[in-house]
Amino acid sequence: MSDEPQTQTLSSPPPPPSAAEPANAVPEVPDSASRAARWLPRLLVAGLVLAALNLRPAITSLGALLEEVRDGLHMSGSVAGVLTSVPPLCFAVFGITAPRLARRFGPGAIVCAGMVAIATGLLVRPFAGGTAGFLAASALALMGIAVSNVLMPVIVKRYFPERVGSMTGLYSMALALGTSLAAAATVPMTQALGGSWRTGLAVWAALAALAVLPWAALVRDRSAGAEAGTEAAPGREGSGPRIIRSRTAWALACFFGLQATGAYITMGWMPQIFRDAGVPAGTAGVLLAVTMVMGVPLAFVIPRLATRMKNQGPIAVALAACGLTGYAGLYLAPAGGAWLWAVLLGISNCAFPLALTMIGMRSRTGSGVVRLSAFAQSVGYLISIPGPLLVGVLYQHSGGWDIPLALMAGLMVPQTVAGILAGRDRTIEDET
Repeated sequence: MSDEPQTQTLSSPPPPPSAAEPANAVPEVPDSASRAARWLPRLLVAGLVLAALNLRPAITSLGALLEEVRDGLHMSGSVAGVLTSVPPLCFAVFGITAPRLARRFGPGAIVCAGMVAIATGLLVRPFAGGTAGFLAASALALMGIAVSNVLMPVIVKRYFPERVGSMTGLYSMALALGTSLAAAATVPMTQALGGSWRTGLAVWAALAALAVLPWAALVRDRSAGAEAGTEAAPGREGSGPRIIRSRTAWALACFFGLQATGAYITMGWMPQIFRDAGVPAGTAGVLLAVTMVMGVPLAFVIPRLATRMKNQGPIAVALAACGLTGYAGLYLAPAGGAWLWAVLLGISNCAFPLALTMIGMRSRTGSGVVRLSAFAQSVGYLISIPGPLLVGVLYQHSGGWDIPLALMAGLMVPQTVAGILAGRDRTIEDET
């Protein structure tokens, strides 16, 4: 991967030649600046990948052990539904603060703090004692995820403006890998570490601690810190378009919210659907991992494909069709076709990298992407809050999965409509 575009962004232009210098003299670049221009882009890539790996294990590791956590903390089905609704609530509440924090401290520093919050929350929550402490520690980890969620597209747009599709695909692929790894490995690791669900959840704090390292190095570097300040500057309040006037921004927020609803219902409840159908707990966790791992190759392919298309609506339609088929399969034969349904729902969940890619494409400027990312993700996560909670209530009171699955399938219809509208070839600047 060439470093030329990043080097142009990260380094300052050379000063004009003085009168004592020949007009055609080549200015000397200090060795330290040259080295920084070479390693900063690579460190940014490493930081993006490691951060993305940590954006979902807090959720999917819990989904794999939800039954054990419910029993250990004496939760009802409705309370467990509240627990699965906490991630989108935190993403909506804390995500909206990300642009302001980035303007004040720089996005690199905020992502670094986010990784620290994730590591601390994951380490503390299994041992916090009681449901309230578990929720509070979860909220701390989810706060770190929320601000990092919003700033990932911003960092890509700023430092890799010619590679939005490929870099979005790279961190989306890492995100899907971390999601599937936590889903597949949590139950076996729990058994290997003595069988305690508390240890099985706490072990994921180590991965978050590892992600702190590259971002801490970027924050310590003076040139990176100075660049972070210039990065935040274009996003000052009062500049750029008024997002709430853009129909595309609202369509993108709805699409983001509805795909997030399906994703968090899947991550929180799909293992339980399979377990209730007679599938062993370990296999149910692997099935969730299969669903999540589908995003590893597709999260790289879909953004690259989307950036080559003027209209991304057809991709949204194809993904929704896979989701409808998967939900129908879970309704008719949850155990018999379990592997196929897991694959189809995994393809459907790739609406997430599509949404991230469209965020980067629906504005012409970095400041526009900052505002659109915060708006679409915060409003979208607000939209997604009732879904997992409602599924928990319906599951408890109906005694089965027929009604919840009908709800999940029904939500695919407005998601498709929103995806078609958000995928049109226009920017928020055109509409405001």
